[in-house]
Amino acid sequence: MRLVRAHAYTHGMAEIAVDGLTKRFGTVVAVDHVTAAISWGELFAIVGPTGCGKTTFLRLIAGLIHPDSGEIRFDDEVVNRLSPAERRVRMVFQDFALYPHLKVFDARRYSNLGFPLKLRRMPAPRVKELVESITRRLRIGHNLFARRPGELSAGQKQKVAVGRALALPPRVLLMDEPLANLDPQSRLAARAEVKRLHNELGVTTIYVTHDLGEAFSLADRIAVMRDGQFVQIAAPRELQRNPANEFVAEFIRSFQELNRGLLEDR
Repeated sequence: MRLVRAHAYTHGMAEIAVDGLTKRFGTVVAVDHVTAAISWGELFAIVGPTGCGKTTFLRLIAGLIHPDSGEIRFDDEVVNRLSPAERRVRMVFQDFALYPHLKVFDARRYSNLGFPLKLRRMPAPRVKELVESITRRLRIGHNLFARRPGELSAGQKQKVAVGRALALPPRVLLMDEPLANLDPQSRLAARAEVKRLHNELGVTTIYVTHDLGEAFSLADRIAVMRDGQFVQIAAPRELQRNPANEFVAEFIRSFQELNRGLLEDR
């Protein structure tokens, strides 16, 4: 289990357990009887080919869709029918999902960073206090507060999306390809920021990515997904040294060969 310093974010954080989790869309079984446990404060990455069920699994944990069968527990509480707000889950999407007409932050009005806090009718001083705290951690400068998303770079948008998710301390943070829209140099910098922030706050996090290198550098454990199932869950080094089957071995080999080719091209 990850050890973290005492901090407001650690209070109420959840261990997650899924048992026989299944979701179908017509004849397609997107998530197929998945059973797994995610520890308190863990950064748990999910990798796998396109269409294997990664995002569907994330949406089930979030409460955006409901399973056909199986159980989702946060600590000892079954949350299958709870809303995302009731679960205290926050999600960072690949396209950032910022409100284009709102400023980054305005303590007196609805804004991107303050939106979840204003919805809860928090007084402006408290909103300002919480947002200032997370913007310091994310290194979002005050010079960005008056801007709207269209005036931000992709990296700045990514920081604001993460900030909005963390402004109100969540039990669980879900990240769906959060760095996919960044250029390679920005991705490396953002990856380091995600790692730093997680080490500092210790929020239980499920992180979906196509980039195995990203998963290796960030995750405590990695789940390799295929056809709606977790075919192996292991720490990064264990996954590399002892792939459970030929699919996992080939998945790792393909990634290594692709990146070797990219390095040779440079």
